[in-house]
Amino acid sequence: MDKYIEIKNSIPIPLKSIPEMDYNDFLSTNTLLAASENNHCVALFGDKKTDHMLLFCCMANDATHTIYVNSTRVLLSEQYPSLSRVHFSFHIFEREIHESFGLQYTDHPWLKPVRYPWYRHDQTKSIENYPFYHIQSEELHEVGVGPVHAGIIEPGHFRFICNGEQILHLEIQLGYQHRGIEKLIVEKDNLLTQTLLSESIAGDTVVGHTVSFSRTIESLSGFEAPEHLEMARTLALEWERMAIHSGDLSAIATDVAYQLGSSVFGRLRTPIVNSFQVWCGNRLAKGLIRPYKNRFPFNKKLASEFNKVLDEYWPDYTEMFDRMIDLPSVLSRLEKTGIVTRDQHLAIGSVGMAARSGGLSRDIRQSHPHDGYHLLKHQPVLLTQGDVYARTLLRDNEIRQSAGYIRQLISLMPEADSIPAPPTSLLPDSFVVTLTEGWRGEIAHAAITNKNGKLALYKIKDPSMHNWMALALAVRNNEISDFPICNKSFNLSYCGFDL
Repeated sequence: MDKYIEIKNSIPIPLKSIPEMDYNDFLSTNTLLAASENNHCVALFGDKKTDHMLLFCCMANDATHTIYVNSTRVLLSEQYPSLSRVHFSFHIFEREIHESFGLQYTDHPWLKPVRYPWYRHDQTKSIENYPFYHIQSEELHEVGVGPVHAGIIEPGHFRFICNGEQILHLEIQLGYQHRGIEKLIVEKDNLLTQTLLSESIAGDTVVGHTVSFSRTIESLSGFEAPEHLEMARTLALEWERMAIHSGDLSAIATDVAYQLGSSVFGRLRTPIVNSFQVWCGNRLAKGLIRPYKNRFPFNKKLASEFNKVLDEYWPDYTEMFDRMIDLPSVLSRLEKTGIVTRDQHLAIGSVGMAARSGGLSRDIRQSHPHDGYHLLKHQPVLLTQGDVYARTLLRDNEIRQSAGYIRQLISLMPEADSIPAPPTSLLPDSFVVTLTEGWRGEIAHAAITNKNGKLALYKIKDPSMHNWMALALAVRNNEISDFPICNKSFNLSYCGFDL
């Protein structure tokens, strides 16, 4: 029996073509794949039936640009050994499955809640009884931060165990923003409503998630996007990357009390997001990306506007960053603060910007390219220090890289021509997984259709699902006053995690 079916990014397959194996074979096959650095789990999720549940695992091979997919059948009345005990990178997926469906594991390292309590299958737990990790000691103390914060940010609770000022352990409690987006996308059998929901997954990743949704739906209907549509989407992805990275540099400067950098980088973000408003009428790019269509074709007038914005942005940006990164007072706060090693990133399954700052190459633009990235021949920026300095420097390198890509995409952008009429239905009994590299990292959308060609399951993974654990590791043995700068250096999503 085949151990998996090998597929490509955003290419649908018949549901029945996915091998279904015994659970022990499922465990051994996928953990063996995870033992290779070329492979990592992009999705592991459950589809509950009347008397059983199907588990689907999608392992991406970054060397062959393929995805291995297999499945197994489990009974909720039984207990099973965990994949996480063999390779810890599966932990977040198995914890979510346990919390959502009640599947019990015999040896999971720690079934810590994921989105407690809103997603719990039994609906019996309350948020006041969250099982925080404790250390019994008269010398240690606990510090709680949030979920309501002093700044205007999303809700999340951080529980520190400290020895004086030194952080020994950080536990992150999320789940305050449960909106049920995955369920709503299936229930709302209307393409516009579904697209609006995908735009709302994470407010700072509107382009990333909506491109993922659009590509998923288009692939399930056999629609091939014309070149001008793919190129426009790629440009929007890189423009969103520049905007958020610029804003993050402002936030990092703020947290090290470098007011000039905070002001300049914040100002430089503004014309970038304002250009989205010129393009589509919304500063966050809502309304820009739609399945089967390009409501706002990228024309010569827009090309001139975007080039002008880059021309004005560039001298101020380079001067400001080069000045900030040479200041001893800034470097003293960034260097050797919040280190996550390459081995740690590999163990927990980090993706995207966080992984690349620690020397682990995880970049869908290279490993599973989509849209216009085939033309760009992207090479990821890799740094090795794994500290706040590396995550700051990586943003700078990616801003410079994205600016070059945007110039190239503008010069290559074909005239928008007619788009084929959209199909009227989706392929029945089909499966697809779509990977997109958002500014934060790897976005995965998986979908299953029923016999009538309707969505039966829709699964979303924001890169923050992998990377919150990296923040928890980063702050260990750092002073508690370093937490804000560590947190800003990752800039993970609360709502993209909570869904």
